[in-house]
Amino acid sequence: MANAAGRFDAIVIGGGHNGLVTAAYLAKAGKKVAVFERRGLVGGAAVTEEKWPGYKVSSLSYVNSLFRPEIVRELELAKHGFEMLPRSPSSFTPFPDGRHLVLGPDKALCLREIAKFSRRDAEAYPRYEAHLEEIASVLEPLMTKTPLDPAGFGLSQVMDYGGFLLGRRSLLKKRWSEIVRFLAGSAVDLLDGWFESDELKATLATDAVIGANASPSMPGTAYVLFHHVMGECNGVRGVWGYMRGGMGGLTQSLAGACRALGVDIFTSTPVARILAEKGRALGVVLQDGSEHRAPIVVSNADPNITFNTLMSGDDLPPEFLKEVRRINYDSASVKINLALAELPDFKACPGRTAGPQHRGTIHIAPSMRYLEDAYSDSVAGRWSKDAILECTIPSVVDPTVAPEGRHLMNIFVQYGPYKLAGGKTWDTEREAFGDRCIEILGEYAPNLPGAVLHRQVITPLDMEREYGLTGGSLFHGRMSLDQMFNMRPVPGYADYRTPVKGLYMCGSGTHPGGGVMGAPGLNAARVILGRKS
Repeated sequence: MANAAGRFDAIVIGGGHNGLVTAAYLAKAGKKVAVFERRGLVGGAAVTEEKWPGYKVSSLSYVNSLFRPEIVRELELAKHGFEMLPRSPSSFTPFPDGRHLVLGPDKALCLREIAKFSRRDAEAYPRYEAHLEEIASVLEPLMTKTPLDPAGFGLSQVMDYGGFLLGRRSLLKKRWSEIVRFLAGSAVDLLDGWFESDELKATLATDAVIGANASPSMPGTAYVLFHHVMGECNGVRGVWGYMRGGMGGLTQSLAGACRALGVDIFTSTPVARILAEKGRALGVVLQDGSEHRAPIVVSNADPNITFNTLMSGDDLPPEFLKEVRRINYDSASVKINLALAELPDFKACPGRTAGPQHRGTIHIAPSMRYLEDAYSDSVAGRWSKDAILECTIPSVVDPTVAPEGRHLMNIFVQYGPYKLAGGKTWDTEREAFGDRCIEILGEYAPNLPGAVLHRQVITPLDMEREYGLTGGSLFHGRMSLDQMFNMRPVPGYADYRTPVKGLYMCGSGTHPGGGVMGAPGLNAARVILGRKS
């Protein structure tokens, strides 16, 4: 395990997907790279873990669409097991009155389904999707560009962004007001401008709040919604898929690519401290006391851990630390994983044999009022009595993740605030909240509570303790306009650099933010290597 000082050209702290992306690109450029991961496996929040015999559980992240296709192509991830399985239909929303709404890539299906609730909305939906496509053509390319720093950009950035803007001048002129509304407005305002059906709006609005401690009526949630509708599955835009074998299939393919390129990956090897002297990074000290030197150190940890835990305040400018401490990690997401003896039999769409209601995301959020009420509990420091549930059953599409005849359900839940009021803690409330979420599912699929064989409830506190996510924030910090683009992670340092020479950031706390995209890792590697997007 001991390594001589200076053996590595670059050290990456943390083996999450972005850290692995950065490591791979640095190694591809000829650098000798080491990755030090605290947990016993790489992948960060995108992992597959066998919690119960025969069940391959995507512990936190559970579906994929945003991961950059150029990374898959350039790192030849298919050679290392990367395989996405598209879902069709994409979503199923049951309602208490016995009706249901199914949406997916089949345009004719969407129109028929939406028309059950509103013919006007059915006519508007294709225009809504085309509108999102148009906005995406402006915003999505920014995901792999280093943000401009208004206080200190250089000529090369001016030319890069100038060419980008000139190429989209007519579209920007036409859609500038809508782009601003996407960035700063609320999901409610966006959806109200397009649709009248509460059922359709509630189904779409869940994407605006998943992973955020915000209601759909709050400013900034329109962008979070948009953030979730970008991406593709096997070249088809807007489609989300399962990774074969669980989300660890993505990060294990990255790890395979890293090893093929000569990267040394060390698991169960936590970094205790970043070595820095006279404003320059020198390497890291591991928890066992050993030192490992490199002129380049890249942190995939969130900004709080990187600068407040792994570094001494004496190594960083006071004003920089002040900005770091302003970052909001407010989170209210809980993940529940279930092993099931049989598929849920929904009252709104009966059947225990795999059908369209089981293939995509199952939304338990029957109205916009329901979403707002769920958030009001979070504001009061309580877990939501009537929680928003986004459920998936990957075993229907990928039978490798569960024993034959059994199924695996992933549930992403809003809201379970990190800090609970009244002296309560997640250590005492975890199972009560899990009970309530299963009870809610039972209202829609009465057989489900009795079908549960095993259960795992991962709270924001667990996410912080086990996965190193400050405040349980899956995105490494809130994704609101004041913490996005050139403000992420802090003003003046959105270019993946830090005040310490040779020390870089590559995690979701940097532009363009959270989600399993790989873009922060790709962008950071390009900056380190002195390359343009």
